[in-house]
Amino acid sequence: MPKMKTKRGAAKRFKVRGSGSIKRGQAFKRHILTKKTTKNKRQLRGTVGVHPADAPAVKSMLPYA
Repeated sequence: MPKMKTKRGAAKRFKVRGSGSIKRGQAFKRHILTKKTTKNKRQLRGTVGVHPADAPAVKSMLPYA
């Protein structure tokens, strides 16, 4: 059998933690920032975990992670 390929777009967006959970960057922080409050923008910093319902789909895109 040939090797499984990693979805490269997913590899750029998600990282697998040591515990096996997946982290992702926050959305809604790229543009149209003038109408968003400072508090809202501040809380969009950093990373969060992928929702458990979406985790199996992400893990299938990252077979070797």
